[in-house]
Amino acid sequence: MPVRRVGTVIRLLPEHEQVYRELHAAVWPDVLAQIARSNIRNYTIFLRDGLLFAYFEYTGTDYPADMAEMAADPRTQEWWKLTDPCQRPVVSAAEGEWWAPLEEVFHTD
Repeated sequence: MPVRRVGTVIRLLPEHEQVYRELHAAVWPDVLAQIARSNIRNYTIFLRDGLLFAYFEYTGTDYPADMAEMAADPRTQEWWKLTDPCQRPVVSAAEGEWWAPLEEVFHTD
């Protein structure tokens, strides 16, 4: 089964950087378990100049359904209530879009 590589970006509010780092230094086990159940592997977040870049590999067969399952998970919703106030969408994000998807322009194995 092919792996889908996903990259997204969002702004990190500078006044929330410390709490965001602290949260991600100890991600809740329930949230990590939901990420795995949603067929996400190698999930990584990078930070540079107030910009968060997330990368993960999706190994499932129904991306929209798996993302909907994650969004419906009560523990993940609790997590997002803590992390969302730390973030703001990038200017070019579509209406209602939080983490904005990136276009892959190069990859090598």
